[in-house]
Amino acid sequence: MVGTPSKQGMFTPAAGFTFGGGGPSGPSGIKVEHRVGIKAPAEVIWEIMSDIPGWESWNPVYPKAAGELRIGARLNLTVAIPGEAHRQITPVVLDWVPNDQIHWKLSMMGGLITSIRYLEIEILGDENCIFSNGELFQGLLSPLVSSKRRAIRQGFTALGEAMQVKAEAAWQARQS
Repeated sequence: MVGTPSKQGMFTPAAGFTFGGGGPSGPSGIKVEHRVGIKAPAEVIWEIMSDIPGWESWNPVYPKAAGELRIGARLNLTVAIPGEAHRQITPVVLDWVPNDQIHWKLSMMGGLITSIRYLEIEILGDENCIFSNGELFQGLLSPLVSSKRRAIRQGFTALGEAMQVKAEAAWQARQS
């Protein structure tokens, strides 16, 4: 039709941006996650998870940690990913829900990479949960993360397994 704009490269609220007639664009990025079952109530896992200064005693990914759980607050963390030099980060707390989740956001390389980091508890039963910890990397340079994906996953696996050991031991001690 004469005078009708092409649908290519258009934005519509329902569909988002479309390119090349291929339909709506979806979320993109790189996700790295580890999930582990823990034989302990969510409350026990939450006590460990929400005690950020206490992470230093058990958390292999964040051997130094400070900050408070408050939306908009900055955390001060030392990140230890296998095979990488330790580095300091100061992410911003996006959300937290007791006995459920902590989410924070980090901007890197001048905003060319952003990440959303999450620690989440999924309740399966009174004394059984899934603990998930992962990160979604987005931005123009997020493909650079691909080369470090295996090391990041190893770190997240170590964190999940450490949480499992600590939470199950804490729950067993309460049962005695």
